[in-house]
Amino acid sequence: MKLKDLEELLSAKVLYGESLLDKDVDYFYASDLMSDILATVKEPGVLITAMVQPQVMRTIQMLDLIGVIFVNGKCPPEDTLRLARSIEIPVLVTRCSMFETCGKIYMSLVK
Repeated sequence: MKLKDLEELLSAKVLYGESLLDKDVDYFYASDLMSDILATVKEPGVLITAMVQPQVMRTIQMLDLIGVIFVNGKCPPEDTLRLARSIEIPVLVTRCSMFETCGKIYMSLVK
């Protein structure tokens, strides 16, 4: 699956990184606790979260993740987007809940 597939699948809006959406995604990590993400990430992938604070981007950078999907229609503040631009991380926002987002991704992968 490519990041650009997630845009359509989740009816997501791309806030940054339209030109970076050709990356392949093999792993997804869903949590609002960055400590859980730090403890579980083993491979580059996409973070699914409702947390929009700048520390999310710092966590993504530390773990070499390749994108973030903010759920529940939450838009990150400008300082979070500024960090995303500086580390070139695509940012998508969906109105779907975390549960619905994970379910849609799972169902699209098991077809």
